[in-house]
Amino acid sequence: MKCNYFKVEVFIPESALDRLQHELNAVGALTLNGNYDYCMSVTEVTGFWRPLEGAKPFIGSENHISRETELKIEFNCKDEVLKKAIDTIRAYHPYEEPVINVISLWSLD
Repeated sequence: MKCNYFKVEVFIPESALDRLQHELNAVGALTLNGNYDYCMSVTEVTGFWRPLEGAKPFIGSENHISRETELKIEFNCKDEVLKKAIDTIRAYHPYEEPVINVISLWSLD
């Protein structure tokens, strides 16, 4: 068994969706098998966080628990573009510390 694809999950404010989607597609992270691009799913979620002293939050303020509607974006990408996808998320995500979950998808090929 080997890992050919990864599932990537990222939590973002709605205002960042279109730009991040475009930039991820530009590096090939949203392309499946060459026949489709811009492939991703979006789910509305409620995020919680508390910026600690010294943080510079995009939303919220130091030492106060924030509760905001966010979007969870999910996409599968090939192993050869995973690093570009993560670098792109970090470059275009407005949060100081974005949550990025990467899950291996195993193939029997």
